[in-house]
Amino acid sequence: MIALFIENIAPLMFVGLIFFMVIGYPAAFSLAAVGLFFGIIAIELGLIAPDFLGNLTYQLFSVLSNDLLLAIPFFTFMGVILERCGLAEDLLEGFGQLFGGVRGGLSYAVIIVGAVLGAITGTVAASVIAMGLISLPVMTRYGYNVRHATGVIAASGTITQLIPPSLVLIVLADQLQKSPGDMYIGATGASIVQVLLFMGWVFVLSILKPDHVPALPPEARTLRGWPLYKKCIRGMVPSLALIFIVLGTIFMGLATPTEAGAMGVVGAFLLAWMNRRLTWNLVYQGMDITMRLTAMVVFILLGARVFSLVFQGVGGGHWIESMLTGLPGGVVGFLIFVNIFIFVIAFFLDFFEIAFIIVPLLAPAAQALGIDLIWFGVMICANMQTSFMHPPFGFALFYLRGIAPKTIRTKDIYLGAIPWLFLQLILVGLLIAFPEMVTYFLDKEVVKDLNTINSLVPAGETGGAGLDQPPSFGLDTPPKF
Repeated sequence: MIALFIENIAPLMFVGLIFFMVIGYPAAFSLAAVGLFFGIIAIELGLIAPDFLGNLTYQLFSVLSNDLLLAIPFFTFMGVILERCGLAEDLLEGFGQLFGGVRGGLSYAVIIVGAVLGAITGTVAASVIAMGLISLPVMTRYGYNVRHATGVIAASGTITQLIPPSLVLIVLADQLQKSPGDMYIGATGASIVQVLLFMGWVFVLSILKPDHVPALPPEARTLRGWPLYKKCIRGMVPSLALIFIVLGTIFMGLATPTEAGAMGVVGAFLLAWMNRRLTWNLVYQGMDITMRLTAMVVFILLGARVFSLVFQGVGGGHWIESMLTGLPGGVVGFLIFVNIFIFVIAFFLDFFEIAFIIVPLLAPAAQALGIDLIWFGVMICANMQTSFMHPPFGFALFYLRGIAPKTIRTKDIYLGAIPWLFLQLILVGLLIAFPEMVTYFLDKEVVKDLNTINSLVPAGETGGAGLDQPPSFGLDTPPKF
């Protein structure tokens, strides 16, 4: 019996963790408790040495000294300030007037504004709540189908998770040990395709069921000509300027994500001041929400390090890698399994928990199979979008339920999310079928052959005898860099 327990201690750790998560125990404490409990058992059984747990001090210190994680409070603070400074209201009003004359115009406006807010705030809650408060009453007033209206608002808010500077992309870059800038560049193409899929669905719906997405009546389109475009410019120019400050400096290599986040906070303060809404109460609310979210992330990450250390010590990494790399179908079989697993586990875990717990277990197997980790991270991020849209546990649906009128039934919110959930899964399938959506814009590794160096040196300028041949460095063939 003890021998069987020793052979399966790694899967038992995983099962124990899932059990505590399912019953609703806090993730950070579940991770730490399971890790320490099985760590003590492993020491008693002789699987790990007692001083092995001394590595915990280095693991925890590496979390607290990670400068990359400073980007999380900066982007959170920026998002909270912008949520309350009137930017979303200006954008929605301008684009609503611009597209209002066509069927589904308000839906197009919500999707576009969701993408713009996603590129600015980086937080799903801010986007869903802001657009729900502003656009849901307008959409229902002008005859939009309730299920479609709630679905498009929730889905457009989840675009935030995939569009840089998403907090999830920062966390995934940290867990996969990749550059956040590369992760941002890789996610850009996928996020554009996601927006086009959403807009394509609205277009199809406007043909099949035009009564669900009617055009605004002429009396509702109060802005025409220059006042209309002036309204759109007023909403767009500050947003585009802030997007450039946050993302442009990262893409051009002028700033790290942490530095760009700090500049984004300054930009958010300026926009709030321009809208005459910069108050001490606003700043206090931003600091309070930022403190709570940052503390949650750090404690989850600390607990994850405790669990991961013990899990790796009892051979959990080899168990996961051998199980996943041995799946039928090779790389395709691995990707199908991973996506189904994340889709199912997202019913119970939120995106931070998946990123901190599940991704570190999957990354070694993906690397062993030769999978590009940037593409792998973007694909997982696209799949984790579904965690916000899962009825009945999706957080975007919770946010929407909290601000929606009581006349809108919870059943309608859940049913309205289903088409958009399938659109998110279609994006995952497209990423698997066309990885170039992610890898095309990434810098390719330059491979240089020393055999070609000689051809670049003019004759007679080799500087000494024997230098007319490429150096071998003691190897049979010249190395490649």
